[in-house]
Amino acid sequence: MTETRLGRQTPTQSVTIPYSKTRGQEAAELYAKTGNELLEWQQLLQCDIMAVNDDGLWMHQKYGYSVPRRNGKSENVLARCLWGLKNGERILYTAHRATTSHAVWERLDRMCEKAGIKISSSFKAFGKEHLYTSDGGVVEFRTRTSSGGLGEGYDVLIIDEAQEYTEAQETSLKYIVSDSENPQTIMLGTPPTAVSAGTVFTKYRETVLAGRGFDSGWAEWSVENLTSANDVEAWYETNPSLGTILTERKIRAEITTDDIDFNIQRLGLWLKYNQKSAISKTEWESLAIASKPKLKGELFVGVKYGHDGQHVAMSVASKTNEGKIFVEALDCRTIREGNDWILSYIAEMKPKTVVVDGANGQHILEKDMKDAKMKAPTLPTVKEIIGANATFEQGLFKGNICHSDQASLTQSVSNSEKRAIGSNGGFGYRSLKEGVEIALLDSVILAYWKCTETKERKKQIARY
Repeated sequence: MTETRLGRQTPTQSVTIPYSKTRGQEAAELYAKTGNELLEWQQLLQCDIMAVNDDGLWMHQKYGYSVPRRNGKSENVLARCLWGLKNGERILYTAHRATTSHAVWERLDRMCEKAGIKISSSFKAFGKEHLYTSDGGVVEFRTRTSSGGLGEGYDVLIIDEAQEYTEAQETSLKYIVSDSENPQTIMLGTPPTAVSAGTVFTKYRETVLAGRGFDSGWAEWSVENLTSANDVEAWYETNPSLGTILTERKIRAEITTDDIDFNIQRLGLWLKYNQKSAISKTEWESLAIASKPKLKGELFVGVKYGHDGQHVAMSVASKTNEGKIFVEALDCRTIREGNDWILSYIAEMKPKTVVVDGANGQHILEKDMKDAKMKAPTLPTVKEIIGANATFEQGLFKGNICHSDQASLTQSVSNSEKRAIGSNGGFGYRSLKEGVEIALLDSVILAYWKCTETKERKKQIARY
């Protein structure tokens, strides 16, 4: 008899604080009384989530995990809720959709009876579901809003469908466990798709994996790069329940022409760019060239002081022998560093024109350039900025732009969305992702715009 192949039972990436004690096995045993057992990977994850220190406090005050769809990731929070009800915890379970929270309430209500947990009050009104025990155990179920949870206190906060968890919702929810003597927040979900609104889950993952999380844990099953949907080995690497509740046949039926969606939802891929971007990463990378081209004509510099008053970026543009315009980001620094580094670049490059935008710095740079006996910069009007952005967009569509695929610039470009400027339908760009400096893209646009506006001087030919 052939042994059934199972998906990978341990995370592809995880951060776990070392521990010697856990309540996870107690929760798994309680879950088993309902007639089902946690799978191996779920038991291991349960032990990590519910690890405790010598004082009986949760090792991980925050724990997040990401597992591709239909693998059974909700079973871990169900086991966590069963244990909490039995041990007198107050738990708030939240979800993005009302149907999700209601379905979990229905399941947990049935499971409590089988596990021998006596419920003194079970309320099923849509959006206000709860389960109470006579010993003080509480699980309340809510659909997330920007004000939900304010004024209430709990020991455990569960964020299901965490890819939709927004900063506004976090602001109102993160403090509800502050008064608990032993608080814990658990986030679970999948990587964000093109329609996901949340940013908290992504930022939490980045923070913990970078080693900057405080009393925090993380686990995920994922591929690192875009992978073929037909790669069966990748299926087994990223779906821990494959071979049990999932089958190859079920996954094969999910394959469509949208490789990106399959990679996110089935293979757990965390994209390094935002799919809502006005300029896609694919579109931008298609304009990249392997080596710097031969330039002709003069250089044009764009300087942009960021809207938040924190950074200033500088870029350069020049025409190429192939008839395109090569753009490159030179640097992005804090405004506190002053303008000396900008002046040094300008003095060395001797550009044809320097365009400076940003009310919080352009006039200071203008004065610094005058004091350095440099040619006065161009300070564009709102109308000219609108025209510059439109010109850049046209250059993208026509393939008139080329670049050297700088990581920082690619990140800025591929995490941008349009914002309205003026009253006549003009647009600019703003960042979709916190920490990504849109001033880099803006400085490139300024340099590109001025480069397109300057006509080449024809060589004078003397005839005799």
